[in-house]
Amino acid sequence: MPNRRLLSLIALVLVLFFSSAAQNVLALQATIAGELPLIEQGKFTLHKFEQAIGQETYELRRDGDSVVAKIDFKFTDRASPVPLSATFRGTHDLTPQAFEIKGRTARSVSIDEAVTVDNGTVHFRTRDKQNDSAVPSGPFFTVAGYAPTTMQMLMVRYWATHGSPAQLATLPSGTVKVEPHGQDTIRLTGKDGAKDEKLDRYTIEGLIWGRETLWFDANRNLVVAITTDAEFDHFEAIRDGYESALGDFVGRAGADGMNALAEISKTISGSHASTLAIVGGTLIDGTGAAPVPDAAVVIHNGRIVAAGPRSKVKIPKHANLVDAHGKTILPGLWDMHAHFEQVEWGPIYLAAGVTTVRDCGNEFEFITAVRDAIAQGRGLGPRLLLAGIVDGTGTYTIGVERIDTPEQARMWTDRYHAAGFEQMKIYSSVKLEELKVVADEAHRLGMTVTGHVPEGLNAYQAIGAGQDQINHIDYVADIMRAPLPENATRLDRFKAKANIDLESPEAQKALAFLKDHHTVVDPTIALMEFFTATSAKPPASFEPGVNKVAPELAEQLTDVEPPSERSKIGEKVFEKELAIVGALHRAGIPVVAGTDQTVPGHSLHREIELYVQSGFTPMEAIQAATIVPARAMGLEKESGTVEKGKRGDLILVNGNPLDDIRNARNVEYVITNGTMYHTAELWQSVGFKP
Repeated sequence: MPNRRLLSLIALVLVLFFSSAAQNVLALQATIAGELPLIEQGKFTLHKFEQAIGQETYELRRDGDSVVAKIDFKFTDRASPVPLSATFRGTHDLTPQAFEIKGRTARSVSIDEAVTVDNGTVHFRTRDKQNDSAVPSGPFFTVAGYAPTTMQMLMVRYWATHGSPAQLATLPSGTVKVEPHGQDTIRLTGKDGAKDEKLDRYTIEGLIWGRETLWFDANRNLVVAITTDAEFDHFEAIRDGYESALGDFVGRAGADGMNALAEISKTISGSHASTLAIVGGTLIDGTGAAPVPDAAVVIHNGRIVAAGPRSKVKIPKHANLVDAHGKTILPGLWDMHAHFEQVEWGPIYLAAGVTTVRDCGNEFEFITAVRDAIAQGRGLGPRLLLAGIVDGTGTYTIGVERIDTPEQARMWTDRYHAAGFEQMKIYSSVKLEELKVVADEAHRLGMTVTGHVPEGLNAYQAIGAGQDQINHIDYVADIMRAPLPENATRLDRFKAKANIDLESPEAQKALAFLKDHHTVVDPTIALMEFFTATSAKPPASFEPGVNKVAPELAEQLTDVEPPSERSKIGEKVFEKELAIVGALHRAGIPVVAGTDQTVPGHSLHREIELYVQSGFTPMEAIQAATIVPARAMGLEKESGTVEKGKRGDLILVNGNPLDDIRNARNVEYVITNGTMYHTAELWQSVGFKP
């Protein structure tokens, strides 16, 4: 029989054990329930192109000697939910102990990372991959680029209380530069009238690609962040109570961007001369004529005054000679689907050989300021041609330029025209009646109309209503597939594209219709290809440019998900859409090269490489990025080819793109507005590898 004393002792131990375990569980439950002492809480409204699309909330609580932050971030972008959650634990002075973030930072960009700091070692986890490193020797903070906003607030607080270092190391990787930019007095309006508040302005570099502008109140509470999201789109987060001043913040951030553009421009030397003579290279003038070996091109005050065989071109004595032996001379390239949403795009486009871009939708005040700064020589970048975006109220709405009535449609078209925009851009929630009004008014004013095919319509209806051009190949594919049941889902429509028969009556009808209406298509096929990337088909396997982007972009572009059933379907859809691009070209329908951003600078080259895969000759692919866009914009008399009287927009590439279209990537020099730039310097100015 057991000793009673021993049994009592065992019982006491068990009681103490279970009591302690119960207390630990209760403490954990209290932590999960957020019952730790509350230090601070707040809410930000999230905007895209100044349109409210979601919110971010946060709580800071005390847990012993630590501070714990819980952050919930969610928005809906064009019907796609983008949820994100993050937790942070740090010491009382915010020195990081642990950080975890999981969810999405954009419609097509996911994130799953964790960082733990323990006894001088940093443990990292990215999805299912883990590794360790030593704790940085100086100040450091844990943060992920693009989202959430609260982590930027905590980072700036940490930076300010740890000596405000010139560079702050960040984990999992990288460094950031936080720079004070003085104070601004902001006018706020509300139910109780108007009041002024002084706020501290900062810029942050290195967390994302490019600069962000943030404002803080006197207690270092973040008030607003004007930035871009993981799709490079304009993105704003503003604290409750400050919404009335959003436009003012956006304008001031734009001014900061202009200053940054000017500063970048100062670092790029360029070769300035009233007369440039490029001699000795092989000239591909873009007209379709045979290449001219040992050619000469003379540019005076930004205009071509002579081009042809060197033996027939008189070189002015005072000209600045450029030796182009071993190189190919080409017209400057066009990107017909750009969204120039941060000033860093200026050097990037030029580095890629792009001297003209069509911006297909942007914040009005920002893009007009950038366009004018470049045109007046106050900033570095390509010539900008602008398409003014408009949308209706609906599930897929973007921006704030609403046209829900014919009067609004005319008003916005007139406003864009008065501001010097060349086109109107139709987005996805515009109704058919308003589309007709925009097209009629635009045509009356001498503008053309490009854009999406709005939800509920098809390309036949949009083009019939007056839309001159179509963005994205998938809208063309939609009218080539066989009819589907009325209850077909978006997934059904997606799958059907893989089975399109290009010889079918539906496909042939679509081709004939597009040709008869002189419709111009910018397929953005490189974007469609990028959507097919998986861990089994990494982006670098088809787009080498991802290995040269700025470090802040590398993880975003290369962190792709494993293959899935949907990705297998997507691969088939892409192959069919590539075949459709070739069919458009064979039918004589103008195809113009555009990227919709994707891999900055590099994707335009991938675009024309894919055109060759679809059946274009290398010369035709080059023309799709030069003279064909110029014709589409009505500018063929002044641009698009290397001919006397045209703009002196040229590129010098190593190798001959007619032998291998991939040689077009090897841009060594770009010439625009009478200045020649070495592209390596342009790439490096914004953190890319040449």
